[in-house]
Parts: sequence; C-alpha cells; structure tokens
Amino acid sequence: MKKQLKTTYTCLAAAALIITGASSCKKEVSGSATISGSSTLATTSTSSTIAVATSGATTSGSGNATTDSVYVIHNCDRGQHRDSVAASALPAAVQTYLSTNYSGYIFNKAFVVKDTTGTVKGYVVIINYNGKPVGLLFGADGTFTKVLEQREKGDIDGPGWHRGGRFDHRDGQHRDTVAITALPAAITSYFSANYASDTLIRAYKTIDSGYVVISKNGGVYATLFSSTGAFIKRSSLPAPVNGGLVSVADATLPSAALNYLSTTYPNYVLDKGVSITVAGTLKGYIAMINANNTRYCVAFDASGNFVAVKTVW
Repeated sequence: MKKQLKTTYTCLAAAALIITGASSCKKEVSGSATISGSSTLATTSTSSTIAVATSGATTSGSGNATTDSVYVIHNCDRGQHRDSVAASALPAAVQTYLSTNYSGYIFNKAFVVKDTTGTVKGYVVIINYNGKPVGLLFGADGTFTKVLEQREKGDIDGPGWHRGGRFDHRDGQHRDTVAITALPAAITSYFSANYASDTLIRAYKTIDSGYVVISKNGGVYATLFSSTGAFIKRSSLPAPVNGGLVSVADATLPSAALNYLSTTYPNYVLDKGVSITVAGTLKGYIAMINANNTRYCVAFDASGNFVAVKTVW
C-alpha cells in the first residue's frame, strides 16, 4: 500500500521544546532520528511534522518529553496553525477515547488546530503507549479521526521508510513474524498450563523484543509476553465468541474495509485478515494491523463497514 508524498513546503514543530503559541510553517529540522517504513502519505495540503520522543515522556498533563526520535505527520491546510495545549484542555471526548483505547497511556503533548479566524478545526494529541509514541487526530468536537503516520527524520521527505529502521515492516516482508514452532518454551508452556484449548494462530516480535501471540478459543485473543517469555497480559479481540475464523488474503477484505484502514491508519501493514462466520453465514472480518509499531485489531461487518477496534500492544 504505497502512496506518493506530495508537499509544497513542510511545517516542522520542534518537539523537545515546549511549543507555545502558533507553530509557524517553516522548513527546519529538530531532534535526532532514524526510521523505516514503506507506504507514504498522499495529500494536497501542506504537510507538517511534529517531533516526538520515544522515551522521557512525563505523566498525563505534567509536561513534555525530552528526547526526540520520530516525527508525526500531520497535514495542516494553508492558513491553519497549531497552538500547544495541556491535556486538561482537551475535550472530554478526546480524554475518554484515550483512556478507553490506550489504557495506561502517558501524555506527551497536544495541539489545538485553528484557522485564520481562530475557529477550532481539530486536535492533535501525542501519547506514549507501551513505550511507543502514538499520534492521533481528532475533530473539533473531539471525535477520533485517525492515527497519524510516523517517520524518522531522514525519511520525512523520502519514501517514508528505509531498510533496518524503526518502520522497516512497511515493506510488507513481516520480518517480525515468529513461527509458532519457534516460540520460546516458556510461552508454549504457559499456554499448555493456562490456555490448553487455545489454537495458536500467529505470533510476532514486538519492538522491545517481546512477543504477541494471537490465538482462538471460541473468541480471538492476543496474549503478550516479555522478551524472556514471561506473561504480561491477555486481551480479547473483537470477534463473535462462537464465530468460525478463516484466514483470508489481503485483497479479499472488502474494499470498504481496506479504504477505512488506509484512511484511518496511514502506512499501516496488514498482519492478518480473518473472515468470521456464524452458523454458515458470513458475519464480518477482523484485520490485525501494525501501525507505527502499535498493533490494532479492527473489526468490520460483512460489507466492510467499521464496527470496533482494540489496541493490542
């Protein structure tokens, strides 16, 4: 899923600094970075980037992170600008969405987006979730719009990724996939002792060398382990408890579902698509995706319309 990046100029907001007032549109680079990724961003508006930190973030509302390493891509229309705001100044809908979908997140920074008349057009929020930055765009009323793409500094104006970088998975080669037979003994033993009826479907290495194991046992589950194979947590994913699950090719997902993923999770990588049937009737699909090293399980109905999403890790 490769798209061409088109920009007329780039607005770079230096992140390690606390940005006050409007972040003006000018060509400048701040912070250090290295990245990877394969699909890029298509836009006819001005592309602005916000430098964020992958470490050193402070707790909700109490300050900004200090170490820049990646940049969040946010398209600002001409005439629009961003003003930094505290977490407490965000609409209640934004705060509810974050706490519901990113439980335990750490606030990094946030901006209100305004036009030339001062009218609020939306919000950009940067959080740290499980040690990884996540950038999100919300509408003026606080309604979630999409997860913003991330890039490393050297790839801001390029294809959006490079081999060996943070977003190397964007080439679609799934280098982080782990064969079920190659899982550490501690993990397979854990399943045998605690979830013996689970059928292990797929496993992945996380960016911190831990493991995510997708399994089914009536429903669909994501079970997380540390790099040593120690259990961390288990989450149920949005799928009917008694549904039949069948792997499907990427292209088999309905076009409405693929369009939703492209719009809502720019530069995402599809890990696995699954169809869900109940009593022989197709009920929907789930797509397990990797967006900026955060994994999501997105559920759709039989026509490909969005139903629900669960942040896995």
